[in-house]
Amino acid sequence: GNGAMAFNLGGGTTGTGFSFGSFGAKTTATTTGFGFGTTATTAPSGFGGFAPFGTTTTTASGQTTGFPFGTSTGLFQNTQNKGFGFGGGFGTGTGLAPGLVPGSTFGGFGGFGPQQQTGGLFGQTVQPQAQTVQLINTASALSAPTLLGDERDAILARWNQLQAFWGTGKGYFHNNLAPVEFTQENHFCRFKTVGFSCIPSNKDEDGLVALAFNKKEADIRNQQQLLVETLHKILGGLQQIMVNVEGIRALPDDQTEMVIYVVERFPNGNSRRVSATNLFNSLEQTNVKNHLMQLSVVVALPRTELSPAQIKQLLQNPPTGVDPIIWEQAKVDNPDPEKLIPVPMVGFKELLRRLKFQEQMTKQHQSRLDIISEDVNELQKNQATTVAKIAQYKRKLMDQAHKVLQVLIKQEIQRKAGYAIQAEEEQLRVQLDTIQCELNAPTQFKGRLNELMSQIRMQNHVGAVRSEERYSVHVDLLGEIKQHLKLQQEGLSHLISVLKEDLEDVKLIEHGLSESVHIRRDFFS
Repeated sequence: GNGAMAFNLGGGTTGTGFSFGSFGAKTTATTTGFGFGTTATTAPSGFGGFAPFGTTTTTASGQTTGFPFGTSTGLFQNTQNKGFGFGGGFGTGTGLAPGLVPGSTFGGFGGFGPQQQTGGLFGQTVQPQAQTVQLINTASALSAPTLLGDERDAILARWNQLQAFWGTGKGYFHNNLAPVEFTQENHFCRFKTVGFSCIPSNKDEDGLVALAFNKKEADIRNQQQLLVETLHKILGGLQQIMVNVEGIRALPDDQTEMVIYVVERFPNGNSRRVSATNLFNSLEQTNVKNHLMQLSVVVALPRTELSPAQIKQLLQNPPTGVDPIIWEQAKVDNPDPEKLIPVPMVGFKELLRRLKFQEQMTKQHQSRLDIISEDVNELQKNQATTVAKIAQYKRKLMDQAHKVLQVLIKQEIQRKAGYAIQAEEEQLRVQLDTIQCELNAPTQFKGRLNELMSQIRMQNHVGAVRSEERYSVHVDLLGEIKQHLKLQQEGLSHLISVLKEDLEDVKLIEHGLSESVHIRRDFFS
């Protein structure tokens, strides 16, 4: 048996069906010796899915390949599109920032990256015969090489198996045939697993495009206005367009992501956002791309959501080199199928990249929690201040009410001056006298209040006196007290022992008396 290494999911099975990767993507790798850390470069052809893991290409004429989102009649015209691809952020692309992914928590989902394709929507497929020959050669290199013709071929087979498990190197198996190239996308590579990334939720109409700068976040924020003006000039410098910044956030490896969108104004006063696809196509033009590289932009990706048909297409076809059983299990283990989608992770570099994004996102969450905690503390302080002000205003309201009542009383007295007392007033006076008598009764409210007030004064006085009393004992006197208590304890112990002895003597006397009584009874009987 072959031992699993690191995050091994076991050897995958070979398949000739349609997968996330391109139809028979040719993979080349140059290795020396054992081939540690060799990077495989992939030139995708066909569907252009997950196989390239981060490599994006553009045609010589500046036309980009992606899903055809339609054409626009505004300033930004849509260029020709063919097929659609999702390989913009899955790994170590050449010259690209690994991990910049639209709408993704860890950056594992590539969005609609441009990928070169040939021949219709699904591109040019690999001939079944060539694929069969490749599988036969791989099986020969791993199981029965005939390079040396002796027992050393078994050792070579083990070595080829190790290279296939590791995902790098060349497998020699025959003198007259070329060796088999082992990459991390091969089915026998052990260093692969499946993770989950957020599905992009932004619409194409939102016009959001993410730019990854090879600069720190602080530098980008300080140069934000200058960058906006430069981008405006790069896009033509016309007065009817305006470049806006949606947000800025830090990325691992001292990189920064800035999300932008462009607003286009029309002569009639209306305005609209340029779609993300059209803006991305404009940024991917050769002359514009060169200017962006001078601004330290390493990659640009549109933030667009996926249609249900596209998500279904992605889930139905396992990526290149991933066992279909493992892919199906990953779909079952998806914690939130509505928001997350399984993505393959091949090699330690991809795992490290995901780990860096996890740490970066954790820091952002912690900083956000700190900000929320500060806001909560501030709100609590404001609440306490508001409660105090409300109590103060209540007291002022009561004072004002008493003043108004006094004014009404004086006004009523002046108004009723010279008039005889009416029956209602006499009845009210009787009720007030009754209430006054009840309050002044010794056993009623006034007496109880006086008693409570006297008890409160007494307790306050006793507490004050007790708090003022302080006692201290001299050291010599304290020693004499201890000696006296010790003597008293010894005397009590001696007294207890004497009482115990006397008690035993009394029991002995009682026992003797009871025996003498029995003897006399027996004698007289």
